[in-house]
Amino acid sequence: MKIFYWAPWIGNIGTIKAVLNSAFIMGHYSKNKIQTKIINSVGEWDNFEEKDKMINLRNFKFYKYLPQGGFFKSRLTYIIIFISCFLPLKKLVQKEKPDYLVIQLITSLPLFLKIIFNLKTKIILRISGYPKMNILRKLLWRVASRKIYKITFPSYDLYLQFKDLKIFDEKKLCVLYDPIISYKEIIRLKNYDDIPQKIINEKFILCIGRLTRQKNFSLVIKNFKIINQKYTDIKLVIMGEGELRGEIEKQISELNLEKDIFLMGFQSNVYKYLKKAEVLVLSSLWEEIGFVIVEAAACNLNIISSNCKNGPKEFLLNGKGGYLFENNNSHDFLLKFNEFMKDDLSDKFKKKILAKRETKKFSFLYHFNSFTKILSN
Repeated sequence: MKIFYWAPWIGNIGTIKAVLNSAFIMGHYSKNKIQTKIINSVGEWDNFEEKDKMINLRNFKFYKYLPQGGFFKSRLTYIIIFISCFLPLKKLVQKEKPDYLVIQLITSLPLFLKIIFNLKTKIILRISGYPKMNILRKLLWRVASRKIYKITFPSYDLYLQFKDLKIFDEKKLCVLYDPIISYKEIIRLKNYDDIPQKIINEKFILCIGRLTRQKNFSLVIKNFKIINQKYTDIKLVIMGEGELRGEIEKQISELNLEKDIFLMGFQSNVYKYLKKAEVLVLSSLWEEIGFVIVEAAACNLNIISSNCKNGPKEFLLNGKGGYLFENNNSHDFLLKFNEFMKDDLSDKFKKKILAKRETKKFSFLYHFNSFTKILSN
């Protein structure tokens, strides 16, 4: 059996890890009875070590020349990839004849190919986030729905939302959690202690994610000014890069918090920071069951999260496994942070245990068994 993955990404996003892990898992756990390949459309996958999992769409790669950052640049990049990859992707699929094509990003391209050329390869559409339901997207999905084999969702909450929309046949809808957790890998990575000297002996709140509007770090920074006045020994560490770095640096400077907030940039090993943090804060305006809260729970770290669509509440068991605050609400965020600080160790421990139990759904073996069941149906 052959499974190909189509996920041409721009910027450092969680989908990258999900695709790499899924491709590895399906091959490894099937003892190579399933052959998996990630389609390298314009060179976006060139710098990854898993070369045996890649299949190039073309010889000339221009990923590094594509415009990145911001809405309009990303739309332009989308158009460039769509036009330049249309015929090459058709030729590749017809030549290699994969049994399944899992499509996660710029999904309209393979869907158009399926509709126009009636490709024999079965399409598995992965829907994440909550896509804007504009007329064109609804029309494309309705037209393509009969030709799609399955539609998978990374959370049960998102599955229910699309079930209610009735765009697709309900029998084709499936929940397939992202493969995030390798417990052996976590143990190995947690043991690294090469944390920068400036924070190694500090108590700190940890935020992880791209520096974009979605992650809403400005809310945490603004309210950390108040937190810092009450809890003077606590620092704030933010890990990630993105187009809003300049704005965030300016906000930190205007609040005179340069000595208390540390921007660490992108870090390939988050576990050594999760091991030392006091609490993880997820402040996103919208989010799946974010990688970071699953990783934090696996590291026995308490979590304070916004109650945003489409997954934190599900993972944190409606607040039993963590502290949920009203989305983008400063007052409620401060209330939940103070609740966390005042809770005794036994209450915090109970939340940690409940959240950690949920991480098994995001393990490699769970993903393999769930995906195999979808294929067998």
